[in-house]
Amino acid sequence: MSDDPKVTFSEGVGTVPLRARVRSLGPSMTRSVQAVAETVAADPAGCSRLTVSALAARTGTSEATVVRTARLLGYPGYRDLRLALAALAAQQETGAAPAVTADIAVDDPIADVVAKLAHEEAQTLADTAAGLDLAALASAVTALATARRIDVYGVGASALVGQDLAQKLLRIGLVAHAHGDPHLAVTGAVQLRPGDAAVAITHSGATGDVIDPLRTAFERGATTIALTGRPNAPVAQYADLVLATSAARETRLRPAAMSSRTSQLLVVDCLFVAVAQRTYESAAPALAASYEALAPRRRSARSPRP
Repeated sequence: MSDDPKVTFSEGVGTVPLRARVRSLGPSMTRSVQAVAETVAADPAGCSRLTVSALAARTGTSEATVVRTARLLGYPGYRDLRLALAALAAQQETGAAPAVTADIAVDDPIADVVAKLAHEEAQTLADTAAGLDLAALASAVTALATARRIDVYGVGASALVGQDLAQKLLRIGLVAHAHGDPHLAVTGAVQLRPGDAAVAITHSGATGDVIDPLRTAFERGATTIALTGRPNAPVAQYADLVLATSAARETRLRPAAMSSRTSQLLVVDCLFVAVAQRTYESAAPALAASYEALAPRRRSARSPRP
């Protein structure tokens, strides 16, 4: 599993990459490390002016914990983190982050609901793009483009994403199957071998019905790929490649499954487009053939009933 050794603060994105990193690593952090990480993400300007001992006092932790947090976030030491926070603070002064949030209240007018959801979706996509491991993505594209057969596993909302990936790959001539039934998923995984590929989609990274078939595929020698919002979750044990999605934030009126699906679909589209590029000579005719095959159905749907 590959991981970006440095947290970056993309121009125009504000605190999104840092906050995304903190949310993604949150489940694997101790309580004290999480306190430091959340503090620097919430107030980069203020924390950039604090010494290591001052930040430890502010967060009720120790200097060792502060240094450990800096290293977990990808920096050699606290000094490097302070420099990055100062740069981020300067960026924020020239381009303030939007004030809108996605915490929707039961009495919000529809215009506010639209604005908040649109902002949250945009932030989710930015989070995912900023944290996506491009080397792992390229390796996953190679595995899919050259696979004899591709199995995709997912349940619940992730099953819908798995179906989207499989049907996209089918349309460019690849042999792909989406399994939402855990029993059929394991049955299919038993048939895999080296040269095949298996993709597990699970936001939590801990869904047993998705981990079990991926483990079977891994043991059979297939190249295994995990799309997850928790890169250190159990599913990663059986993944040759991990593609991290945004760690969605649960709110009262918007379950995490909604925004997690948005980030998963972005990664699916990245995989599909890159695989289509890689296999263009065969993908283009296959796409044209599928379009022509469906054209009569589109025409008949538009025709008025007698």
